[in-house]
Amino acid sequence: RAVPKEEQHSVDLIEKNYVYGDTKHEVNVYVKVFTNSPFLVCMDLARSQEEVIDPKYLWIGPDGKNLEGRTYVNLTETGKLMVMGFKEFMSGAYTCTLSHKIIETTTQEEREMFEAYKFMVYAYREADHTYQVFVRFTTKECELEANSQFFEELKRILNIIISDLTCHIIESSYKCHSVRIPKQGLSHELFVSFQVNPFAPGWEEVCHQVPYDCEDATNMRVQEARDRIGEFFSKQTYALKHEFQTVPTIHYVDNSFSVTHIDSCRPGFGKNDITHRNCASCCVVCDPGTYSPNNEVTCQACTRPRVKKYGARSC
Repeated sequence: RAVPKEEQHSVDLIEKNYVYGDTKHEVNVYVKVFTNSPFLVCMDLARSQEEVIDPKYLWIGPDGKNLEGRTYVNLTETGKLMVMGFKEFMSGAYTCTLSHKIIETTTQEEREMFEAYKFMVYAYREADHTYQVFVRFTTKECELEANSQFFEELKRILNIIISDLTCHIIESSYKCHSVRIPKQGLSHELFVSFQVNPFAPGWEEVCHQVPYDCEDATNMRVQEARDRIGEFFSKQTYALKHEFQTVPTIHYVDNSFSVTHIDSCRPGFGKNDITHRNCASCCVVCDPGTYSPNNEVTCQACTRPRVKKYGARSC
């Protein structure tokens, strides 16, 4: 993912895993942790289509030092830079100076030209998904003792359905309300809410079976858990219509199942759709002077910005 800081120009900056520089603007590049960056090209797209005489390239990393000879970079003789196995601390400004000669056709006089290109390269992760579920059940009355027993049993069953996915039900609660239904009078309903969360005990062991990073695997597991729970409630509708002669005292309200997804980021990462609007759904590494100690989605500003590194989890 790569974009110029100001506007996305009509010129396509990304081509065949290459990201071209721009002398007018720094170019933002987003690299998923543990993957290789695209090739950063030490010239703009227009220059790359022209003849360049005696080109020389000097790449400087975020620490202000020459990148030549570093083990984690692939630097080609044509000035393209790839950063390999990208990690949080590798984030920052990568600048390249291109020097080349212009030879006057008539006099053969040589002039040396210099152009500077700046890339802001950020590590990012995919957001972790949790699903917030709302569902309703009709009950005989709000004071019924069986309401709380039913709620506990519902949680137990749902946890069993998704336990093999190392997912579990969290933040669960219910409230009973009187509901006036047109042409049916007054009924009592349990408004149940809970979250389907992918971090049940044992999730880390499952993660270690996945090389490097496991947001994708975690998100696939929790999506499967959400689907299973959705199927469970749709079966309630079928059972009420076809399998019960007498409707149970507490039963599912048809089509009351609704689900929304909630994103969270790993510590040291956060979302910012203003600063990183072209990677708005990503959890991007926290900038120096900010930190994220937990799984929330925002990087907080340090009160005393002593933190000079990317991806801080504390100040």
